[in-house]
Amino acid sequence: MQAAARREAAAAPFLGNLFRRPNFSCTEPRETGGFSSGQLKQGSAGPKSVIHSSDLVSNKSEARKGIEESWRNTVKDASRYLIRALAPRRGWIFPGLDQRLAAAPALVSLTPPARPYAAAAKTAKKGSRKTKQEETKKKKVTRRWPLMSKPVDDVYLTWYYERPSYDVEEALGMLKKFQELDFTNPKQYVYINVSLDMALQKKKKVDPFASTVLLPYRFTDEMNKVLVFTEDEQEAEIARENGAAVVGGVELIKWILEDEIQVDFYVAVPAIMPKLIPLRSKLKRKYPSTKKNSMGHDIPKMLQLFREGLEYMVEGERLIKTRIARLDMPTEQIVANLKTVIHDICTFKPLTYGPFVQKLVIRSSTSEGLLLNLDGLLPQVEKVEEKNAEDDEEKHVQEPVST
Repeated sequence: MQAAARREAAAAPFLGNLFRRPNFSCTEPRETGGFSSGQLKQGSAGPKSVIHSSDLVSNKSEARKGIEESWRNTVKDASRYLIRALAPRRGWIFPGLDQRLAAAPALVSLTPPARPYAAAAKTAKKGSRKTKQEETKKKKVTRRWPLMSKPVDDVYLTWYYERPSYDVEEALGMLKKFQELDFTNPKQYVYINVSLDMALQKKKKVDPFASTVLLPYRFTDEMNKVLVFTEDEQEAEIARENGAAVVGGVELIKWILEDEIQVDFYVAVPAIMPKLIPLRSKLKRKYPSTKKNSMGHDIPKMLQLFREGLEYMVEGERLIKTRIARLDMPTEQIVANLKTVIHDICTFKPLTYGPFVQKLVIRSSTSEGLLLNLDGLLPQVEKVEEKNAEDDEEKHVQEPVST
């Protein structure tokens, strides 16, 4: 420390004028001698003499060169001394010294110091998919603490515990109790939110669908308007008797395209289907088809389905929201309607791919949603393959005995 202090004290006289350029102006007098517009001092004791303009210019240039040369030598000596004396500590005693010395290469003939570090080399870009997969694997996965199963107290933080699930009868009893405590309308609707697993083999998925189901217990007096396409007079008479809103043939196509006729559902008999092709783009999912049970010969059955049935559809990618009953209905009727809707939904995906319904939530118009247990609600796969396998084993056992 004492040696470093001595070096700094010795270098102090040079710091003031190290990077300060002298004034080369020849119009102001200096301590050693200055120039004026027409005169120049030859010395402290010598007599003053008049100098012509040509001599003045030559003397100015010579004086400027001499001052620059002396200043350049002073800077060189000072910089060399400083570098030798303060080289181990110049990085933090004189910040930016290297840059300031390198800024005047013409005045100071010093080479800039070497960089104490090297820039990191860029890795070659790999366009393969494996690198992206490796990067995703290397990313740290945020660990979550396992949630506790059941709370002990009545008041608790919901995000610390798993969401409780209830049986259907228990959940309906809670909804009816909520209605009594909240003094809300007892005839409010009961809704379900169904989350589906749309995945099939590999990258295939179940397409979003819409369907109409006839519930065992009706909960509303509203009737849907149904149009029947037929050119047979007997079929047209049967359709009117069973409550069809509009009955007709090809003459209805123009009115439908011009939006003069608007109904909820369209039903047709197979004989007239080739003539209804212009309506395919207009009706879209409401276009009659056997898959949707809107085309056939049993007109009374089709009218009952679409006039009294409940329509539901997949919203987004895998969510179904629909109402199934009223809260003032008996619990058994609400459960029957719920099972009917769930069984109809499960028909759109083969049971061999696993359960189609992943999550089921039931609620009323004014209550919170309650998660339901799926046990007993989903259709079960018939174990036909296992029975066949057992039969085959019995045959193999009996064969060696008979031989």
